[in-house]
Amino acid sequence: MARIGIVGGGAFGTAMACVLRRGGHGITLWAREPEVVASINRGARNPHFLDGVDLPPGIAATTELGAAVEDAEFVLLAPPAQHMRAVAASLENHLEKGIPVVSCSKGIERDSLALMPEVLEEVLPHSPVAVLSGPSFAREIAADLPCGVALACADPALAVRLARALASPRFCVHPTGDVVGAAIGGVMKNVIAIASGIAAGRKLGENARATLVTLGLEEAMNLGTAKGARPGTFFGLAGVGDMMLTANSMTSRNTSLGFALGEGRALKDVLAERKQVTEGVASTPAVAALARRLDVQMPVTFALERVLAHGEAVEAVLAQFLARRK
Repeated sequence: MARIGIVGGGAFGTAMACVLRRGGHGITLWAREPEVVASINRGARNPHFLDGVDLPPGIAATTELGAAVEDAEFVLLAPPAQHMRAVAASLENHLEKGIPVVSCSKGIERDSLALMPEVLEEVLPHSPVAVLSGPSFAREIAADLPCGVALACADPALAVRLARALASPRFCVHPTGDVVGAAIGGVMKNVIAIASGIAAGRKLGENARATLVTLGLEEAMNLGTAKGARPGTFFGLAGVGDMMLTANSMTSRNTSLGFALGEGRALKDVLAERKQVTEGVASTPAVAALARRLDVQMPVTFALERVLAHGEAVEAVLAQFLARRK
């Protein structure tokens, strides 16, 4: 069995620690919060991010990055997307050359407009980079419910090796070579989930939500192909699979945030109540800026940007959510 480091003690990092530990792997999980580390080490729980879930025995947690990745065969990175660069930079001196890193964070950097694998390739140039993406709510993974995801890596042999190491009977991992497509799919599902939640909160009906999600998938594919992704990726787990899950469930932090906005609540008030990051809030204006840079028309994303980044009232932009603009 492999020795695997996990960087990020939030819900998804903890859930992946559960999956891999059940598979017999040696797991050390790094968390920034000492209280999270203490809860995992003393009681095999993470009540701060996965309340009520019993973790499998044998997961070691630490606040020391070096200890988390020491002797690791590969490392999963699951910090909030806007912290990926800083976390990866801190990791550089602790990571041996050639050790693969797998991005589990679904976002786009606000300032550089870089996807997470692009950030990692820049900061960790001596590490092969992969992306894990697909319909995967952390609580269900931690509870050992069935799940299917995509593992994208430019090196086909490494993609297969990592997929086999991560896979288990209830966690199916499908290797692919489309790193950009997997990353864009993970970003866009959060953006469109907020729009879908707004429609639900405004009681616009299921027809409207289905329309938004369909148009959102089209926007994801258009943006992805402009970045060099394969169109077919967006009809798989990292595309439509992830978007169907996230944009149609109130379990999603992004959908529930959109719902609150649709009901008329202020964005700052909703965010103030949350311990966990809602990735779509930061990603939406970054996606819109990237689309303009690449001359890609994304009317749903542009309309949502007006709400999230410019404070416009939902009522002022609702029509744009459902109107196709060429």
